[in-house]
Amino acid sequence: MKKIKKIVLKLSEKSTIFRAFVRKTVNILKGIKYKIDTIGIKPSDKTVIFCAFNGKSYSCSPKAIYEYMKDNEKYKDHELIWAFKDTEPYIELKKNKNTKIVKLNSKEYEKCLAKAKYWFFNYKIPDYLYPKKTQVFVQCWHGTPLKRLGCDLIHFDNVMNTMRGMKKRYKVEASKFSYFISPSKFASEKFISAWNLKEIGKENIIIEKGYPRNDFLFNYNEDDILKIKKKLGIENEKRKIILYAPTYRSNQHETGVGYTYKEEINFEHFKEKFGDRFIILFRPHYFIANVFDFEKYKGFVYDVSKIDDINELYIITDLLITDYSSVFFDYANLKRPMIFYMYDLEHYRDESNGFYINLDELPGKITENQDDLEKEIDRIDKEFKYDEKYKEFNKKYNYLDDGNASKRVLEEVIK
Repeated sequence: MKKIKKIVLKLSEKSTIFRAFVRKTVNILKGIKYKIDTIGIKPSDKTVIFCAFNGKSYSCSPKAIYEYMKDNEKYKDHELIWAFKDTEPYIELKKNKNTKIVKLNSKEYEKCLAKAKYWFFNYKIPDYLYPKKTQVFVQCWHGTPLKRLGCDLIHFDNVMNTMRGMKKRYKVEASKFSYFISPSKFASEKFISAWNLKEIGKENIIIEKGYPRNDFLFNYNEDDILKIKKKLGIENEKRKIILYAPTYRSNQHETGVGYTYKEEINFEHFKEKFGDRFIILFRPHYFIANVFDFEKYKGFVYDVSKIDDINELYIITDLLITDYSSVFFDYANLKRPMIFYMYDLEHYRDESNGFYINLDELPGKITENQDDLEKEIDRIDKEFKYDEKYKEFNKKYNYLDDGNASKRVLEEVIK
C-alpha cells in the first residue's frame, strides 16, 4: 500500500489532470462512506466539537473557546469534544467530566461530527465533509494575515496545487461556513476577499469581536510563566529569551518528506556572539518536516516545535524574531520588541504570495542579512521603546483584543 501511495503521489506531482481525478474520486468515496456511517445521528444542541491545525495540537482559538466553556457555569451541561491525530498526549483533558477526545478521521470522530451542532475549527476541513443545515460551522482561522490568501493570491508556486485548483477548494470550503471569526476590520476585509464570501452572499457571517486565541495574553499570571519555563527546563535561566519563529516556504517541498526548512541563520556565530546574554527558542512552522540538530547547540538553542500553544512561548519571551508568519500580530499585544528577518524578501514579495499590508507599518525593523540582524539585536538589548508606530499598529490590528473575545464569540454563536 505504501508503494502504491508513493507511485500515486509521484504521478500527481507530474500531472494536474491525474491529481484532480484522484482527489475527486477519493472525496466522493469518503463522502459516501461518511453519510452511511452517520445515518440516523441527529445534531445535539448541547454538543460541541473542536479541532486545531488539523488535529495536530491543543491551541489557538478553539482552545480558548473550549476553556471558556469548560470553566463557565453557563455551559456546564454541554458535551465538549476534541479531535486529535494522536489522542495520547491529551488524555489529561478527560479529567473534565464533560470533555471527550477522539482520534481524527476515525469512525468515532465522524459520528461525533454528525452529533455536534457546533464545530469550532481553525483550519480547512476535508472536501468531503459538509455540515448539515442544522449544524453551525465556525471557522476560527489561525491569525491575522500578512501574506495573501486564497482567491487574493497573485502568484502561486506551491508544487502540489495549481492556482485554479486552490481557488476552487477555497470556494468549496467557504460554502460550509456559518461564521468566520475576525480580530479586526482589516482582517474581516481580507477574509471576505480571500474566501470570496461576497460572491456567495456570505459576507455577513464575519464575527468581528477580537481573537479568542489572544485572550490568554491578557489573562496569564506568574504561575503560567513558571510552568512553561519548567516544562522547557529553563526555570533557573538568567539570560534573556529570544523566540525565533520563521514560517514555511511553499516552494520548499520534497516528495515523501513534506515542507522543509533551509537554515538561513548561522547559529554557530549566534552562539559565539550572544551565548552569554541570550538563549533561543526555535519554533519552525508546523508544516516543516526536516530535522534540525538541536544537540549541536544544547544550552543555547531549544526545540520548542512540540509546544502546542505558542502563547506559552510569547509570555516568557523578551524578543521575537520572525519573517512572514502572522505571529507578530498576536505578539504585539504584549508590547515587546520584535525583529523581522526577511532574507528572501525580494522573492517573497515579487514572486510568491505577496502581502496585504505595507511593510513600513511593521512594529519592528526589517533585516535581510545576519549582520544587520545581529546589530538590531544589540540595539534592542540596550534600548527599546513602545513608540507611536507600535501603538498605531496595535490600534489598527489588535484594538478588539482585551481578554474577553471568547465570551463575545460564544454569545454570538450559541444563542
